[in-house]
Amino acid sequence: MRANYTHAMSASPEFCEHVADLLSGFGPVSIRRMFGGAGLFRDGIMFALIVSDTLYMKVDDTTRPGYEAEGMAPFTYQRKGEAAALGYYQAPEAAMDDPEVMRDLARDAFAVALRAQAAKKKPAARKRKKQER
Repeated sequence: MRANYTHAMSASPEFCEHVADLLSGFGPVSIRRMFGGAGLFRDGIMFALIVSDTLYMKVDDTTRPGYEAEGMAPFTYQRKGEAAALGYYQAPEAAMDDPEVMRDLARDAFAVALRAQAAKKKPAARKRKKQER
């Protein structure tokens, strides 16, 4: 499978290709350069990111405990001198060598991304209904 990505400074083409190969059973995924790394998208929805050749999967309160139980760290960056998190956790090592494990993680991360997108749309829909009254 050929990955659809552009070179990102801290996401090497080789690592992006490896991740794309692991995700081939998950469906069409595009990998695009973003904020010094790369974002992984399915159907236009970002569900994972690569920074410094490390894969991070989108998590929420439902999936985060599994990552924490595996000892995986959250993705953080410096914002105004303090650590900030985006809701992504490092993929377990087992997933980096096993397409089935990776596929399952990707499905969960994509479901998290879909839930997050739906939650963002709900307040906007309520606001429109109030304005229509």
